[in-house]
Amino acid sequence: MIKELQDAFRTIDRLAPDPRIGLPYELFVEMTRFVPMINVDLLIRDEMGRLLLTWREDEIDGHGWHVPGGIIRYQEGIETRIQATAARELSSVVSFEPSPIAIEQIVSPDRRVRGHFISLVYACALQKSPDEGRRFNGGAPRAGDWSWFERCPENIIAVHQRYRRFFRD
Repeated sequence: MIKELQDAFRTIDRLAPDPRIGLPYELFVEMTRFVPMINVDLLIRDEMGRLLLTWREDEIDGHGWHVPGGIIRYQEGIETRIQATAARELSSVVSFEPSPIAIEQIVSPDRRVRGHFISLVYACALQKSPDEGRRFNGGAPRAGDWSWFERCPENIIAVHQRYRRFFRD
């Protein structure tokens, strides 16, 4: 068994020579079968206290509004992942409190992949406006659209139901 494991890890190393930039999607999904993932979730409020959500279309979590978030890469600082998430999901920059306002453990025992996450939840504020071309203006949302919410939308993805307490409901 040791030889098989060594061969498997050599193959993984060849497929992901620099895990600091992320893993190929298929390898990432397989890794989530064995270890919990640590991610940051960005609770971004505006001056009226509304929360900013983005629309996700995901083969595992489905379609719906979600709190912007990202998985921390190998040897990546939390601060770097927070800014990378703001850039990727909103084309923006955020300021944030140095400590998380919540730590959430998401365990989905019925899932074999992406079934265990530790989420570090940070209070954030926009320092640059999001991409206006992705603002949701009604109709059917597109993957990557964003919108401000005073109340938690009914179609928030299931794993983010836990964030209802941060809305004014």
